[in-house]
Amino acid sequence: MKRVTGIGGVFFKCKDPNQIKTWYKTHLGMDTNEWGASFEWRSSDDPAQKGYTQWSPFAETTTYFAPSTKDFMFNYRVENLVALVELLKQEGVTVLDEIEEFEYGKFVHILDLEGNKIELWEPMGE
Repeated sequence: MKRVTGIGGVFFKCKDPNQIKTWYKTHLGMDTNEWGASFEWRSSDDPAQKGYTQWSPFAETTTYFAPSTKDFMFNYRVENLVALVELLKQEGVTVLDEIEEFEYGKFVHILDLEGNKIELWEPMGE
């Protein structure tokens, strides 16, 4: 079974998310929106299949990364999140919440051995 298939996103804390998005748009040409920026790419196995990697600044006061005390969180793309979560539980990995499903995919959060919060994402059809 495949586990992580790629990086789904990079999330980080900053003092002013709107200012940081404007800076990145002005100086690095990133097409930012209210959530940050999405980078589209194509699967090397199936070039017709699109994928996205999300870049998102969060306010430094966010609690979304808790219980981690780090100023960042990675989102990894996975296949078959339900089966992966069961396997991770068997392996003793801390699973922080129940799988949530949205129109763009399924999500769950885990902790690595240093207490970094990780978001796992199984995208819906691209």
